[in-house]
Amino acid sequence: MQVDETTVRRIARLARIKITDDEAKSLEGELSGILNWVEQLDEIDTAGVEPMTRVVAQNLKMRDDKVDDGEMADAVLKNAPMVDDHYFVVPKVVE
Repeated sequence: MQVDETTVRRIARLARIKITDDEAKSLEGELSGILNWVEQLDEIDTAGVEPMTRVVAQNLKMRDDKVDDGEMADAVLKNAPMVDDHYFVVPKVVE
């Protein structure tokens, strides 16, 4: 797939990138090369290949889904400027 200068300038405008005439010419060739490489990937038959998230198969570590306060409430509240009955005190913002 060939990318022309008009397309390069449109991409640059959408990306809000200011490019010179020389940069537009060089980007024309670079973008065309990238799109040609992607077209080569489309030629590969991947019908029998399972999707994967990484090169090495790995199972995720599972943990019990339970509610836990982290047993650090007192340590966290020490950082608060004002505390009342184990709650943060903040200034009123809505009347």
